[in-house]
Amino acid sequence: MPPQPEQYEYLEHTADAKFRAYGKTLEEVFENAALAMFNVMIDTKKVLVETSLEVSLKSPGLDTLLIDWLSELLFLFEVEETIFGEFRVEEIREEEGEYSLKARALGDKWNLEIHPFETEIKAVTYNQLELEKTPGGWVAQVVVDL
Repeated sequence: MPPQPEQYEYLEHTADAKFRAYGKTLEEVFENAALAMFNVMIDTKKVLVETSLEVSLKSPGLDTLLIDWLSELLFLFEVEETIFGEFRVEEIREEEGEYSLKARALGDKWNLEIHPFETEIKAVTYNQLELEKTPGGWVAQVVVDL
């Protein structure tokens, strides 16, 4: 991986949103993928950290865990009406062929006046999904359905 000062970048896609996230660690690439996804919907720099929600997940594979993580955050946004601007993935482990994640999503109650909606994400997809370890860390590529 070439030196990447950015946490993520958006890539060309005909109908949906596609991004590539970077991280020195697996946990960091999961955090940056979440940040990239939420920046599709709102400006995360305007999100105040007023609340924190705990997220614990288990999945049969790392790529599935990434999709589950992003999907869970989207679900929490829709159900809890909480917009997130910071993510802290505390741990990703593999045990007996299953991967688990423990994390916190930090944000605030969604207020349309403060956080105007830019784009609605319907779902996180497996389309063109990539998650790979590189000499410089980790890279994830994700497409979200708009």
